[in-house]
Amino acid sequence: MRIEVGTRAVAYDDTGEGQPVVFVHGFPHHRKLWAPQLRALSAHSRVIAPDLPGFGESDMPERFSIDAWADGLARFLDALGIERAIIAGLSMGGYITLAFWRLHQDRAAALILADTRAGADSEEGKQKRRETIELARREGPTAVARTLLPGMVGKSTRAREPSVVATMRAMLESASVDSIVGASEAMMNRADATSSLATIDVPTLIVAGEEDVLTPPRESQAMHAAISGSRLEIIPAAGHVSNIERPAAFNQVVSEFLAEL
Repeated sequence: MRIEVGTRAVAYDDTGEGQPVVFVHGFPHHRKLWAPQLRALSAHSRVIAPDLPGFGESDMPERFSIDAWADGLARFLDALGIERAIIAGLSMGGYITLAFWRLHQDRAAALILADTRAGADSEEGKQKRRETIELARREGPTAVARTLLPGMVGKSTRAREPSVVATMRAMLESASVDSIVGASEAMMNRADATSSLATIDVPTLIVAGEEDVLTPPRESQAMHAAISGSRLEIIPAAGHVSNIERPAAFNQVVSEFLAEL
């Protein structure tokens, strides 16, 4: 499905009925990252997964910015006639979820933060972003996918689930050079969200893959310590995209969380 949000069209999947849960993908993914969640959770919730502007089948954004994506997410809810939703984000989607809380907290019924962090990029992290930008411009998305894949997927999945690795490789390769560059710059320049964690007063689930090397579990543990009443779940034998590496385990903890709301 596609819907006009301002001057841009956003592609999205929307299934099920009940409390809306909006899943925000990471970098450089698209909405099909959440296919296992749409299948499993739509029996009890309205599950919505948009392509962020610049990715998948959505139009390019006016500008690449974490805050701009968060504002766009609020306009997307407006377009769908949704006042409040549970916002769930993985990796870059988690950065957007935290920005959404800061900018539109009255629209968030609950938060799910998966394989993400609150802090801004370190200088080392920014240098890696610059290297990704340079590689994308010089050799294109396939080279970026080849470089990102070992960190994106956990070691257990790489050893045991070649189909998951192939799915993730294809997803990474589908991103355009402009989107890789724009999103890398957006993440590199994002605000530090650490100070806002203490303001979160809605139910919050934090999920991390035990083998995540991009945002290690210690990042999730730090968010858990800072968000009063939050719930932390570490998924064994999963890396950075824990939702598709161990979908049954991920869906179980999310289902339990949603059932308690």
